[in-house]
Amino acid sequence: MGLEAIVEEIKARGKAEANKISKEAKKEASQIIADAQSRAEKIKETKKEAVAADIQRLKQQELSSANLEVKRALLNARKEILDIVYEKAVEAIRNFPAEKNEELLKAIIEKNEAGNSKVYSRSEDKAVVNKLTKLKYAGEIDCIGGVVIENEDGRVYLDFKYDTILKETSEQSLKQVSDILFG
Repeated sequence: MGLEAIVEEIKARGKAEANKISKEAKKEASQIIADAQSRAEKIKETKKEAVAADIQRLKQQELSSANLEVKRALLNARKEILDIVYEKAVEAIRNFPAEKNEELLKAIIEKNEAGNSKVYSRSEDKAVVNKLTKLKYAGEIDCIGGVVIENEDGRVYLDFKYDTILKETSEQSLKQVSDILFG
């Protein structure tokens, strides 16, 4: 065989080997690309699910926050209304007709003067209180009405100020008033 035939055979074998290597490389490259695309798709799906979960979580947080804000605003509005009602009650007590105020003071004093020696009232009621009792008038107190009765040594202190009575009544009946006003 001639040299040219050997060269041609080597070329043919080389070409065949190169084609084989090229096919294997293309096949391997295709597999690598397919694997990469598959991994990319999985990563994309995972990220999509994570983003969807984050969006849902943020939606829920915003909704909860908005609900809380609405409840807070509603409670503040209710408190403002209850404060207005309380202030109107204070004003109504301040504007009590004199004869009704005297009747109420008389009932309080008669029921509680036994065993006590001092009485306090607001300055506007001093004359009425002195007229209604023999207890020593011990001084003026800052209130919207009512009296404070005390024994000689100060151990017994009975607070019948209208402010105190209104506050205690308001606190005790807050739920009932709230139910009536707001259902």
